[in-house]
Amino acid sequence: MAKKIDQNINQDALSKVSYSLFDFTKREKTFLIVICILVSFAGIITQNTYVAMWFGFALAAYSAIANDSIQTIGTFIASNQQRKWYWLWLFMGLIFVATVTYSWIVFDGDVSYQRLQVPGLDKAPESFVFLQLAAPIVLLVMTRMRMPVSTTFLLLNVFTYKGGTIIDVMKKSFLGYLLAFGIAIIVWFIVERFVKSFLKGEAKPFWYILQWFTSGILWSVWIMQDAANIAVFLPRQLNIYEFIGYAGFIFIGLGFLFYMKGDRIQSIVNEKTRVTDVRAATLVDFVYAIILFYFKMASNIPMSTTWVFIGLLGGRELAIAYAKSPKLKKRKARIFRAYTLARKDILKASLGLLVSLILTLIINEGVRKEFIDLFRF
Repeated sequence: MAKKIDQNINQDALSKVSYSLFDFTKREKTFLIVICILVSFAGIITQNTYVAMWFGFALAAYSAIANDSIQTIGTFIASNQQRKWYWLWLFMGLIFVATVTYSWIVFDGDVSYQRLQVPGLDKAPESFVFLQLAAPIVLLVMTRMRMPVSTTFLLLNVFTYKGGTIIDVMKKSFLGYLLAFGIAIIVWFIVERFVKSFLKGEAKPFWYILQWFTSGILWSVWIMQDAANIAVFLPRQLNIYEFIGYAGFIFIGLGFLFYMKGDRIQSIVNEKTRVTDVRAATLVDFVYAIILFYFKMASNIPMSTTWVFIGLLGGRELAIAYAKSPKLKKRKARIFRAYTLARKDILKASLGLLVSLILTLIINEGVRKEFIDLFRF
C-alpha cells in the first residue's frame, strides 16, 4: 500500500514538472525560437573570426547589461517609474558614452579601464569556439528566467587561459560579497533604528536630484568594473571605427532596456523592501558605488559586481528585519523572509558560476590541467 502511495506521489510530481515545462514552452514560444536561431547562427559563423567577434560582442553587450541592470539602473528604474523612459535613457546613455570614451582615450584604445590587461585576459581572441559564443546566449536565457548571474564569471571565464586568474576573480568577488553584506547590516540597522524619520512622509524634491546624481556615479563606476565583460570579445585596443561600433550599439541597447523598464529581471529589485522609495534607492546606490570604487582602486583584477550587489541587498534586508520589528515573533518572520531572499539570490548566482566553470574547463585545456593539478592529492 505504501509503495502504491509513493508511486502516486511520484506520478503527481512528474505531472507537475511536465506541466510546468509545457507551460513555460508555450508562454516563451517566441523567445525560445529566437534562442534557437541565435544558437544555429553561432554554430554557422564560429569559423569566421571577424563575424563571430562582433556577433559575440552584440550578444554579450545586451545580455550582460540586461542581467546586471538590477545592480545599477534597477533602483533608478524602480524609483522613477512615473518619468518618461527616454529621459532616463539619455541620462544613463550619455554617462556610458562619456565613461568609455575616457578609458579609450587615456588607456590607448582600451575601453575596459585595464581590466583586460591582467595575465590570463590580456590576449584578444584570435579564433572562437562555439561554446564561447554560446555563453552570452546562456546568459540571455538565465536573464529571462530572472536569475542574477555573474556576467564576470560567465563571460570572462570562457576566455581566460590561466586558472590562477579565475581563482583571483573568485576570491575578489566573494570578498566583495562579505564586505557588502557587513556594511549593509551596519548602515541599514543605524538608519532603521536611529533615523526613523528618514523614510517617512513624501520625499522632498532634492531627493530626486540626489538620486539621479548618485545613480549616475554608480553607473559610471560599474562601467569601469564590468565593461571588460563586454569588450572581452573584441581587440584589446579599439580603433576609432571599432569604438564607435562598440559605444553606439550599447547606447541603442540601453534605450531598448529602458523602454522595457528593465525587463523581467527587474523583479529581483522590486521584491525588496521599500526599494521604490527614492530615498531608499539613493542610499542603496550610494553605498554600492563606494564599495565598487574601493575595489576598482584596490586592483585591476576583474570581479563579479553581481555578488557584491546581492550581498548588499541581503545585508540590507536582514538589518531592516532585525531593527524594524520589536516583537520577537514578527522579527523572526521578517528575518526568515530576509534569509530566504538572500539564499535564493546566492543559489541563482552560484548556478551561473557553476555553468561558467564547466564551460571554461571544456573550452580551455590549459585551465583544465591547472585545476586538475590544483585538486590532485
